[in-house]
Amino acid sequence: MPQLASAASETGTLRVVVADDQALVRVGFCGIIAATPGFAVVGEAGNGAEAVEAARRTGPDVILMDVRMPVMDGIEATRQITASTDVRVLILTTFDLDEYVFAALRAGASGFLLKDTLPADLLNAIRVVAAPSVTRRLIGEFARTPRTASTPQATSQEVARAGLIGCGQPGTAGGKLLRGLTERELEVLEMVARGRSNAEIAEQLTISPATAKTHVAHLLTKLDARDRIQLVIIAYQAGLVTA
Repeated sequence: MPQLASAASETGTLRVVVADDQALVRVGFCGIIAATPGFAVVGEAGNGAEAVEAARRTGPDVILMDVRMPVMDGIEATRQITASTDVRVLILTTFDLDEYVFAALRAGASGFLLKDTLPADLLNAIRVVAAPSVTRRLIGEFARTPRTASTPQATSQEVARAGLIGCGQPGTAGGKLLRGLTERELEVLEMVARGRSNAEIAEQLTISPATAKTHVAHLLTKLDARDRIQLVIIAYQAGLVTA
């Protein structure tokens, strides 16, 4: 599918869409973002369907996405947006480690943020997601939260699209997928899952940063992962990293 090109690199401004069914919440976030140099609000949405339309129409760098919305929830909206655009999704949630947040991450979101976060943290989170880079907070929280029967599982479509894995037991899709990696690629995947940068991976493995970057690129291709966030989720759900 055609992908929208971000205008941030041309204007130096991060373009943001805010999607939340509570008008006061939208107004608050939009006010903070619009009043900050280097940021611009290019769209608003009151439900998931409007969020998908706004993302495709305006091509923002980041969309702030509430999970629970009418018409179409944030999880399905995230899935559709990340499947057809380069827009990065930052999930908004009222409850830390809400099980729906993990479903959204599996659907392609790049991070999550509590709605009661401080304005400075909100802006920083947008910058981090737009960069993009893996946040150590996301990695740590994902690792510490056990997968339970009540936690939404990836659908077969998600597995096909994003290379997500249900578990790492021998003989499962997860085990088979990881068995297709070389020993070095498994080492690099583990380091990515622990939040290591390419430079840190290179130093630890005594290889060049360019070689480390190449290994990460191969992992993204082999595992059909959108970004490093997806590699983190794959590694933890496959059991390669547990703590």
